[in-house]
Amino acid sequence: MKWNLRLAAAKRDIWKASDLQALLAQHGLVISAGKMSGLWSGKPASLKLDDLDVICVVLGCEIGELLIPEPENVASPATDETPVARAAGAPLSVVPRRRDGRTLPPQ
Repeated sequence: MKWNLRLAAAKRDIWKASDLQALLAQHGLVISAGKMSGLWSGKPASLKLDDLDVICVVLGCEIGELLIPEPENVASPATDETPVARAAGAPLSVVPRRRDGRTLPPQ
């Protein structure tokens, strides 16, 4: 997902994070300067859905304007074979290990 808060705010003539922070506070969402900086300048690690509701109300936008899907960044499903082992033609093998950390005797 691409976080698009800055562009959504700019479309509504909000150019500074502090201006948006003040508007959010008026609607009951008090955000610290550090968290506001993360929301404004990058991709937030986490965000409560209730907070997202307030942001959408303040900006007068839908969630799709703030979160833009990026399906090209999703990894393809893995195959059942291990590429390195199959490329070399070697069968997969399992090496037993002791739980106490000691090595097994030679075979």
